[in-house]
Amino acid sequence: MKIATVLGARPQFIKAAPVSRAFQTYGTDHPDRPVRELIIHTGQHYDDEMSAVFFREMSIPEPHFHLGVTSGSHGQQTGQMLQRIEDVLLHEKPDGVLVYGDTNSTLAGALAAAKLKIPLAHVEAGLRSFNRLMPEEINRVVVDHVSSLLFCPSQVAIDHLRTEGITAGVHLVGDVMADALSLFSALADSGSDIHERLGLAKGAYLLATVHRAENTDDPERLAGILSAFGQVDEPIVLPLHPRTRKVIDSLGLAVPKQVRVIKPVGYLDMIALEKSSRMILTDSGGIQKEAYWLGVPCVTLRDETEWVETIESGWNQLVGAEADKIVHAIRSFVRPESRPGLYGDGRAAERIVDLCIQSRPST
Repeated sequence: MKIATVLGARPQFIKAAPVSRAFQTYGTDHPDRPVRELIIHTGQHYDDEMSAVFFREMSIPEPHFHLGVTSGSHGQQTGQMLQRIEDVLLHEKPDGVLVYGDTNSTLAGALAAAKLKIPLAHVEAGLRSFNRLMPEEINRVVVDHVSSLLFCPSQVAIDHLRTEGITAGVHLVGDVMADALSLFSALADSGSDIHERLGLAKGAYLLATVHRAENTDDPERLAGILSAFGQVDEPIVLPLHPRTRKVIDSLGLAVPKQVRVIKPVGYLDMIALEKSSRMILTDSGGIQKEAYWLGVPCVTLRDETEWVETIESGWNQLVGAEADKIVHAIRSFVRPESRPGLYGDGRAAERIVDLCIQSRPST
């Protein structure tokens, strides 16, 4: 059996790591039923800090195909990916295609598989922000509606799919990012020296990330976020996405003096920074979940989130991009007394691989 996995963006490398390990383990445990994972890297995130470091740190197998599609408009980028993925699928003839999340790489991989009538599996199916102005939301909806296997992290995600009339091939598997955190958290403790390199005292800084188009493409929102950072009397560490840096420079926005801007970091360094921060300020879906699992208060710089359970738990607050609301949330956040288990037991990757194998048509 051959499964083609389409990757392209930093969060997908993290999600793919435990699943690739599970594929390898399955092949070792079942030599009579060999399975091969064929990794296709679109190139959506392409420099060392955004791509290669994750493959090294997380022992993800090197991509079999690197398509070299880098930046561009949504249409241009997705179109080039679609054409090049289709060429690979026509040549390799996999039994199935596996995609992750909600990026342009996800959409292109899904469309290529659907057009060629290759069964498609979607990891993180059923997530909805209900904001169709977000390109990620469009990608999620389209991919779910052309998928044969839909791997959901929560019952809420399953309920969303049922509302849209999707019930076949839907499975509650948990969240593969919980698997990744379980696998690599201890390694981050021993293998990361990020605090020493940056001269940071653990527990004495806030960690921020800003990369969503809804924030970076709106000068008013981005200015509001930076203004809020400037009103906080604590150090803020900001690993800055290249796109965000470019927008800040082009708009001539000032980064407040208490904000420590650093280059994007690898997964181990990021987990180490998250673990030891007093609070996380982010527009990232994945980091919202990691903050929850690590027991770190989170302020989400968006108007809605797919991870509603973290809001309901009290560990995450939605504040948008208005400076006053962000500052108020940072200063008034009260840590909840309990933290219920969310998004599975850390064995999502194993379930995903088993279901992919079971779904293979008999010959």
